[in-house]
Amino acid sequence: MAKKTNKKPPIEPLADRVLVRPLSDEELGTTSAVGIIIPETVSRDKADRGEVLAVGPGKRDEDGERVPLDVKVGDRVIFQWGDKVEWEGEDYYIVREDNILARFGE
Repeated sequence: MAKKTNKKPPIEPLADRVLVRPLSDEELGTTSAVGIIIPETVSRDKADRGEVLAVGPGKRDEDGERVPLDVKVGDRVIFQWGDKVEWEGEDYYIVREDNILARFGE
């Protein structure tokens, strides 16, 4: 189960960026809540699965209007190519929405 907190996220993402906390091995388990079996061949030492802690307001389209993000706070996501940031001893990733591949779990 993901850590639930009412604390304000330590970092506020801008534009189409998302703040992700990597999930621990205990939080990942071997089967997701919806029954997807995660094979043993999938590497667990990469921080490519995490919980969304904060989302930016979205990037602007050609008309200057904000395009909202498809992910929301609390989503569990599979991502790639994020910038690793350490804040007060905790690791986080700042990821562009385009680099979020999928949502999973609850």
